[in-house]
Amino acid sequence: MTEEEKQAMLEALSGETDANVLLSYLSIAKDIILDQLYPFGRESEEVPGRYATLQVEIASYKIQKRGAEGEIMHTENGLTRSYESSEIPPAMLRRIIPLAKVVK
Repeated sequence: MTEEEKQAMLEALSGETDANVLLSYLSIAKDIILDQLYPFGRESEEVPGRYATLQVEIASYKIQKRGAEGEIMHTENGLTRSYESSEIPPAMLRRIIPLAKVVK
């Protein structure tokens, strides 16, 4: 998936139209994925193709929580929100299989 396709998908999912915002969140999601994928130092600066949609999902998740990052509890008109943390849900991160090499 190209960067333009990721940006278009993120725009469709999030409703955000500002290209700079979309690219910023895709970059943040890229760093999150690469940090999980290469826990002992990055071997690449590109997100592998198998994680392209996950990158968009993480970026969308972060855009949707914008402004409510640290919210613990919120109730309004019978709707209650509480967030485990301001980070990415563990279920998303578990989809990333870390890479490591044998030390010689």
